Amino acid sequence: MNKKVAVILAGCGVYDGSEIYESVITLLRLDQRGAQVQCFAPNIPQLHVIDHYTGDEMAESRNVLVEAARLARGKIKDIREGRPEEFDALIIPGGFGAAKNLCDFAVSGANCTVQPDVLAFAQAFAQAGKPVGLICISPVMAAKIYGPGVLCTIGHDPETAQAVTGMGAQHEECEVSDIVVDVSRKLVTTPAYMLAQSISETATGINKLVDRVLDLA
Repeated sequence: MNKKVAVILAGCGVYDGSEIYESVITLLRLDQRGAQVQCFAPNIPQLHVIDHYTGDEMAESRNVLVEAARLARGKIKDIREGRPEEFDALIIPGGFGAAKNLCDFAVSGANCTVQPDVLAFAQAFAQAGKPVGLICISPVMAAKIYGPGVLCTIGHDPETAQAVTGMGAQHEECEVSDIVVDVSRKLVTTPAYMLAQSISETATGINKLVDRVLDLA
């Protein structure tokens, strides 16, 4: 039977939403493996809007769900409509939006909180023992989802790793082409663009993550 996988997006674009390459690679691999996918996003304003050409902040407001719909070709739901019991696994791509819109790690660091709807949704998977994949910067939410002792990776950036351990997680260094698996919690993480220098490098680790998540489901 095909696995049903929920994917949480955080907007559209590396600097203020979900990282587009990471999101597309994730969705592509899930499709290649025959998974049924439903994308979700919180129906909230973005922290801010970044001009991806200049890198400057723009004087406008955008909605996370509306922007994420671009990545999902419109096939997306408000995360408050999601029913975790209907899915076998959850995956959250990275991008600054994961640290700005899904949680406030970009602002608060180790003192961050996860957006309530996202936290409740992800914790439902954790509590049910269903596999979860966190990509790139998304593993900074691991300790908030699972509690102290959870094993994860963001690659080998010392400052971010220190913040992750400060929240109570165990951090394991990892190359871009590999994954780290917390076997008891069924959590799979990979560095992706925390380390990647190309889209092909990113794909190597994400494909491994998707495959392992599906195998654990």
